[in-house]
Amino acid sequence: MQIDKELIHGKIDIIERNITFLREYKEKREDEVLSSYKDIQAIKYSLFEIVEACIDIASHIISAKGFQRAESYAEMFEILGKKGIIKTQLCKELSNMARFRNVLVHGYAKIDNSKVLVFTKEKLIDVENFIKAIIDLIKE
Repeated sequence: MQIDKELIHGKIDIIERNITFLREYKEKREDEVLSSYKDIQAIKYSLFEIVEACIDIASHIISAKGFQRAESYAEMFEILGKKGIIKTQLCKELSNMARFRNVLVHGYAKIDNSKVLVFTKEKLIDVENFIKAIIDLIKE
């Protein structure tokens, strides 16, 4: 099976649209954002969409390349790291994002909204680096 570039670009569009949205929150005061239920929910949903799109991309590449089947979302990024598609450190960061997604979706633990903001301000670069690696891959 070949990599479906159209599918990948569609997922990248979802990621980029949400990153653009989340950048608006980088400039806002933390207390202002944390006091707004609407803002926190919007941020959480945007983060969910970003991570979900990254997972979809990883899943598609693993399938298209015939790599071993992942047992978890986090493991998908570990497989991409082992295969040299993404760097080891990026693999670790994206695996953590997949675990964060599980907390968001399943509510395994109460989420500290201030940590959600830190994640929004500091971890989006990892997603951007993932996109760059994927674009390099599909150019080949």
